[in-house]
Amino acid sequence: MLKLENVSKYLGSFYLRDIFLELPDGYILGIIGENGAGKTTLLRLLAGLYTKDEGIIDIDHMSYEEEAAVKQKIGAVFHGDLFDIRDTLRCNARRYGQFYCDYEDRLMESYMTDFRLNARKRYGQLSKGEKLKFAFAFALSHKPKLLLLDEPAANFDRDFREIFQDILRKYTENGENSVILSTHMTSDIDRAADYLLYLENGRQVMYGDIESIRGNYRMAAGEEYKIRLLKDRVVHLEKGEFGAKALVRNFGRPYDPMLKVWEPSIEELMYHMAKRESGGGMKAGRDSGR
Repeated sequence: MLKLENVSKYLGSFYLRDIFLELPDGYILGIIGENGAGKTTLLRLLAGLYTKDEGIIDIDHMSYEEEAAVKQKIGAVFHGDLFDIRDTLRCNARRYGQFYCDYEDRLMESYMTDFRLNARKRYGQLSKGEKLKFAFAFALSHKPKLLLLDEPAANFDRDFREIFQDILRKYTENGENSVILSTHMTSDIDRAADYLLYLENGRQVMYGDIESIRGNYRMAAGEEYKIRLLKDRVVHLEKGEFGAKALVRNFGRPYDPMLKVWEPSIEELMYHMAKRESGGGMKAGRDSGR
């Protein structure tokens, strides 16, 4: 479905470099990383809003040399006023929907009802969360094969976040549609994603299916000296008042029985990976997780 080979983009002083990944049909990819890591830049490249400087982007066996055909297959949700602020939601949907071959007005109306959006309300009168709901509804209504979502859930209320998660699961159930979700809300990645991409300062540090990545790491807690005996397996160690805790590489070797060991959550993985250079752990590099 989606294949990137050595994709790079220069944006002033920022450089997104050498992104390489393959995402099969029917799966959800979660992108994590601190602010400025390159998450939005990558999504904008995939949406065709930016032009790559190097590399290959293949979407459903097509490249952006076939831009019109590629964009038919992509639905995107970005922050910002991407619709006419003076028009109603219904007018906006019909105006922009005509550019998509598979757009269904009845489906859009159904989503607006489900998302509690007033179709007669002007787009400019919406809250930030409502604008993202509308963009999400519109993206779903032209039935794309690839859905690109840039930090939408943080502006959704708790009830709608449950609906959002359910829609993503159903959207990929046919084994043909895929989702790329960029978010700071690591709980959403834990619940929904099948693959994980970790970006840091424009570089790809880690990519692979989540179960394999988790299998490559463990959290270990206990006495500091016992953790330090793991030596080069330690990615990042953090001291506490009553002991220490660390992200460590899991090589299948036994652990000291006095250590508490568990599989890391995405939040724990991201936190310790981001801290590792200052903490004297693993140096930056690509980790496929496969």
